[in-house]
Amino acid sequence: MKIKICGMKYQDNIKQVADLQPDYLGFIFYKKSKRNFDRDIPEVSEKINKTGVFVNESVDFILEKVKKYNLKAVQLHGDESPQLCKQLKEKKGLEIIKVFSVGENFNFDILKPYEVVSDYFLFDTKGKDKGGNGITFNWELLKGYSSNKPYFLSGGIGLEELNDLQQFFKTKASKYCFALDLNSKFEIEPGSKNIKDLEYFIKNLNYK
Repeated sequence: MKIKICGMKYQDNIKQVADLQPDYLGFIFYKKSKRNFDRDIPEVSEKINKTGVFVNESVDFILEKVKKYNLKAVQLHGDESPQLCKQLKEKKGLEIIKVFSVGENFNFDILKPYEVVSDYFLFDTKGKDKGGNGITFNWELLKGYSSNKPYFLSGGIGLEELNDLQQFFKTKASKYCFALDLNSKFEIEPGSKNIKDLEYFIKNLNYK
């Protein structure tokens, strides 16, 4: 199981989180977010996929950030079209993560146009903000997942969810769960993560 830690903002904290060796580190380029990133990224291991999170931005804006920060993945958290995803996917070596917000119900048919133009899906909880709401959605809905594309599970995942995750991993719904996306439940303040809590979570995930 891969781990993505998102909403990074402060240099010292980024270095501490990077020392935990997550697979992905997420930086949000969205001015309305409390975690909007407008600084320099300190040097981190090349094994960590630096990921830019965008909401309804242009291809040019996204690629500008990709170049500036040497991003390896982009996470599209808005209403981006399959055509925009395709344009980005054509950039060699760039992973495309398309986000879908899940409410009380979810129609998995909306994924179909994105199947060939994204590398991963990410399911987050539908809320007032574009991510970082600190609320889990009903993972039972993923029983209806009809794709074989690997996905990130996001939305309100924290220490309290460790036991629920162990149960989820035993279900067929988790078959294509590729990574867990961690953010607000591990924060001291927006953009600053609690290292001890993250370390405990990663050590006790016990995914097999």
